[in-house]
Amino acid sequence: MSLSGSDPADDVSAPVVVDVRQAVDALPDGVVVADRRGVVRLVNDRAASLLGTTREDAEGQSLAEVLAVTNQEGASWVDCTRPYEGLVTRTGVPEQSWILPSGAEVLVTARIHRAPGRGPVTDVAVSLRSGRARARLDRDRSDLVATVAHELRSPLTGVKGFVQALLNRWDRLNDEQKKLMLTTVHADSDRLSRLITELLDVARLDTGRLSMHQRPCDLPVLAGRVIDSVRAGAPHRIELQAPADLPEVWADPDKFTQVLTNLLENAIRHGSDPVSVTAVRDGEHVLVRVDDSGDGIAPEIRRRAFTKFWTTGQRGGSGLGLYLVNGLVRAHGGTVTIDDSPLGGARIATSWPVFAADS
Repeated sequence: MSLSGSDPADDVSAPVVVDVRQAVDALPDGVVVADRRGVVRLVNDRAASLLGTTREDAEGQSLAEVLAVTNQEGASWVDCTRPYEGLVTRTGVPEQSWILPSGAEVLVTARIHRAPGRGPVTDVAVSLRSGRARARLDRDRSDLVATVAHELRSPLTGVKGFVQALLNRWDRLNDEQKKLMLTTVHADSDRLSRLITELLDVARLDTGRLSMHQRPCDLPVLAGRVIDSVRAGAPHRIELQAPADLPEVWADPDKFTQVLTNLLENAIRHGSDPVSVTAVRDGEHVLVRVDDSGDGIAPEIRRRAFTKFWTTGQRGGSGLGLYLVNGLVRAHGGTVTIDDSPLGGARIATSWPVFAADS
């Protein structure tokens, strides 16, 4: 954008004068400005492109002719909103979805300027924004709903089935059968609880409202508890290797447990025996490496592995696990990397800050 006047570098206190035409053309959204009579006086390049016209053809025409967007019933924006009519307190038109002549969706909003003292309308400034971003957001929301529904349905089906069997056949089941069913119900309930926690943490990460309660943690002890818990629900061999002099880490134990549980379940889902967990000191951090013997993750898609809803292979999952792992580890000031594993599959390494007694 060219600026008139002297170079700001010569005099930082000098006012910067920007050409209005260049300023509105630099905006990412379309802008159409009409005067008090409804005649278009300004159209930026983005608006001309969206409306399928040119600046020369649009300026000087009526707002109704230039703003050729309609609703699902075919009614025009000007006819529906009547920006020059209504209460004198009216100062704008809320953003709504409209259809361009090309058939694409556009989001339209307007600011109504009035003469002082709630006088008549002097200008109407209309903003047009492509509906693609909202369409992507809607798709993401739909994906999230579908993912949540799918992940919740499986354990809920198990819980409902076993509870129904217990209610219908209680007197005909022996104690061992009852214990097996209740154990399964308990495991499915834990799975539901973990999924709900994941979804809440994903929302908190996205909005920057994740809360953590960090304290000195004995990492091998926490890792051992996680491994014992995962072993109870899977037949895989999970080996833990950690030196006796490993320092404590500064972490939220619940978040660390959540991260390692996700990594182990991911390794079990996509790998085979064995799964290895190794903890080593690396400067001011402790590295925790989870190795599996599955198919691994190709180098060209490793960056995508930390995005929402990313899955690979036939065994799927929610697609939120590695996204959450990455967010929780980075919230601790650590990093997550993916590499090839000596076991033949993938190695996912997370780093955790070492606890400093004087911190």
